[in-house]
Amino acid sequence: MAIISSRPQPANSEDPPPAKVGKKASSSPIQTPKTDPSLPNRELLPKAAIGEETQEAKIRPQRLVDYIGQKDLKGVLQISIAAAQGRKDPLDHLLLYGPPGLGKTTMALILAAEMGTNCQITSAPALERPRDIVGLLMKITAGDILFIDEIHRLSRMTEELLYPAMEDFRLDITIGKGQSAKIRSLPLPPFTLIGATTRVGALSSPLRDRFGLIQRLKFYELDELTTIIHRTAGILPVNITPEGAMEVARRARGTPRIANRLLKRVRDYTQVQQAPQITKELAAAALELLEVDPLGLDWLDRSLLKIIIEHFNSGPVGLESLAAALGEDIKTIEEVCEPYLLQIGYLQRTPRGRVATEAARKHLGY
Repeated sequence: MAIISSRPQPANSEDPPPAKVGKKASSSPIQTPKTDPSLPNRELLPKAAIGEETQEAKIRPQRLVDYIGQKDLKGVLQISIAAAQGRKDPLDHLLLYGPPGLGKTTMALILAAEMGTNCQITSAPALERPRDIVGLLMKITAGDILFIDEIHRLSRMTEELLYPAMEDFRLDITIGKGQSAKIRSLPLPPFTLIGATTRVGALSSPLRDRFGLIQRLKFYELDELTTIIHRTAGILPVNITPEGAMEVARRARGTPRIANRLLKRVRDYTQVQQAPQITKELAAAALELLEVDPLGLDWLDRSLLKIIIEHFNSGPVGLESLAAALGEDIKTIEEVCEPYLLQIGYLQRTPRGRVATEAARKHLGY
């Protein structure tokens, strides 16, 4: 590596410094620190973005004892961690499934911290070609955790490369083409694959059966979300009353990600109103401004129910007709609106179509 001189440069920056006679200039290039291409270049990020990135990292719990909720899952993982550490082995492969926003990525980072290993994070859509997953597997060291989000979207070829890697810690790659093609097996260090998905039924059986642990993340209770909001408020920081935290938690649809998002918007409203703290009344006023009602239904949810009640006499109505009347695509209705409405009993799926329940009619004032 060439040594960069610390001597002061000439006053005129356009004129190059005089060359020294008798000394040969070094031909080796100046090496720059290597960066992970999957991570954003912090030098190119504005200061506000860097601060937001750090803030988001602080909101995520770092240890299992700090993780709020999911008691059954935490109990299973505590046993697995203790057993793996006692044997000095990596954790068994783990599949986490459940609705989005419940903490699957956070749990993967916590497991890496508990095991004292590195965690490489990627998503299935980023692994389009086989060489993408080969590059990740070749960089893994013993005991590392590889986290793949939306693992049900893996391509067929990428998925087949994972089979021997998960079972035998072996990577089979093909060198050459045609009759000269050869299959070479490369050994891999023992590692842990953690897959996260919102559609566990979309995984193929060979991939799903190779996971030693398959755990579901459940929606959070009101008291758990209230505790999460108090913790996030202390990190932001913002003053909030217990009643204000419960008001935000009540409208968070049982999801920590939504709870933290609503808290930030309530914080903005409180700041503009120049109030010293977030009270129940301020939280309710801010969330009404965002069109989030006391049960967490937003404008799209209420519009969906109103169309079923008013246009189709509470149903049943087919999904295509409902999407056309609402002006939204079918996937938005199936993946955004329906899961929560089905959970709280405001919507029913029948063989003939969707039906709005009596509880939905009462909530909307019919």
